[in-house]
Amino acid sequence: MGRVVHFEIHVDDMDRAKKFYGEVFGWQFEDWSGFAGTPYFGAITGNKEEMGIDGALMQRRTTSPESGQSMNAFVCTMQVEDYDATEAAILAHGGTVSVPKHPLPGMAWQGYFTDSEGNIIGIHQPDENAK
Repeated sequence: MGRVVHFEIHVDDMDRAKKFYGEVFGWQFEDWSGFAGTPYFGAITGNKEEMGIDGALMQRRTTSPESGQSMNAFVCTMQVEDYDATEAAILAHGGTVSVPKHPLPGMAWQGYFTDSEGNIIGIHQPDENAK
């Protein structure tokens, strides 16, 4: 079975991206550039005992995606405790709304944003009362 075990987010400005993901989601970073031969920071996304995966921020090697274009990548969605507070943090740190908050009836609140580097990300707040 091909289980997802790692993700990579391509970034233009490593410091700006580390600040965005560190301050919005509380991620921590380790410099793995020596292994990759390019700016590459491991992203520790949570406690090892909790469900989820870790990944990395890597220096973008091509042009940034154009706004309004269809996706040509995986979209990572982060589970959050408070959708509205997370949205406020994303906007305060340079992100923008791509798809507004909407209910997944009986399951959760979902929405999509463009991060500080032009990538699409999702946030998901479980709520069985969402409608």
